[in-house]
Amino acid sequence: MELLNDLAGPRGPTRAGAADDGARPADTGSAPAGAVATARIAIVDDEPINIKIARKYLQDVGYRNFVTTTESLTALELIAREKPDVVVLDIVMPRVDGIQILQAIRADPLLQHIPVLILTASTDVETKRRALESGATDFLAKPVDPSDLIPRIRNALIVKAHHDHLARYSEQLELQVRQRTLELEASRLQVIYCLARAAEFRDNTTGRHVIRVGRYCSLLARELGFTPAVAETLGLAAQLHDVGKIGLPDAILHKPGPLSPEEVLVVKRHCEIGHSIVAPLEDAAWQELQSCNDMWLVSPGANAILATAALIALTHHEKWDGSGYPRGLSREMIPIEGRITAVADVFDALTSVRSYKSAMPPEQAVTDMEQRRGAHFDPRVLDAMTRRLDDFIKIVAEQGEAKDPVCLIPFHR
Repeated sequence: MELLNDLAGPRGPTRAGAADDGARPADTGSAPAGAVATARIAIVDDEPINIKIARKYLQDVGYRNFVTTTESLTALELIAREKPDVVVLDIVMPRVDGIQILQAIRADPLLQHIPVLILTASTDVETKRRALESGATDFLAKPVDPSDLIPRIRNALIVKAHHDHLARYSEQLELQVRQRTLELEASRLQVIYCLARAAEFRDNTTGRHVIRVGRYCSLLARELGFTPAVAETLGLAAQLHDVGKIGLPDAILHKPGPLSPEEVLVVKRHCEIGHSIVAPLEDAAWQELQSCNDMWLVSPGANAILATAALIALTHHEKWDGSGYPRGLSREMIPIEGRITAVADVFDALTSVRSYKSAMPPEQAVTDMEQRRGAHFDPRVLDAMTRRLDDFIKIVAEQGEAKDPVCLIPFHR
């Protein structure tokens, strides 16, 4: 009776930082050293004497960090705020019972991993069944036996510590994967840009041409209803539209005078050359390449940027009326990616300075292109360009020709 009187205390939420005076229970084993130092134990019971007794037993083996309450209505709020490592929860309480609190804990993604030990004097099988179905971790019988309480708390804390370790490890892995993904994405964009620049250097133009064409294509795609992700992919891929020029002879590509009909045919081959350069490898070719290397090569799968770039390289000189090259496709037979790039490429050619011409004002370029509506250009894409002309003009101003180095600019603005 003296021990019970000594353990009794006020109702309501409390925190304990030092052991209470009183008799030490019989040796029941010790808690793990790490758990003693850090474990936070929540005890919820409408009888303060039960809280004091349980806390006393745990303090005697070294636990010091407690969160307690006798108010079932505020118990969930207390647990959510303090986020204990284990909860000792009474079932039979007024207004809100332990099963309801347990169900609320298991329904909260931030709390559902916390072990919950059910404290009950009931031997009713149905009560235990409900508690187990609601997610109870273990059971403790009233009156509390220290030889039962301490090992069950210890085991629950071990499980919680293991869960926390796995969660931290998972977060670290996720962070590393995100970082690596960003690095790979940056590398991929730089490779695309360098390949596009290589083609432009072969043609005596600067890398800003490919950036502008990509930006125009991304704008047109969004104006035509494409999702931002698809529009960005198209904009990146469009930078490779003339990559096939890498395969053209210098004598033809750099010829100062007019080209002969035979030389024009050679120049037109850059579409198919470009398609061959950037088209993703077939699975069989990829496996053959992998078998020739000692390193592991990640399968390219459906590389959206390269697949789109190959399509653009092949079709950006096709014309709406079927008079283009290399396949003589017409109207909707021309992939929309090719039709978009055709408009962007010609607009940039007209509004850029070249060794053989001066830059045309954007409004005049649009007038010139309107005269080829339904012949060279898809009317729908031309209309989209007209609606976004102000944005096109901004790109002309921002990405005009200059001698300074050019960096790859994202399209999702």
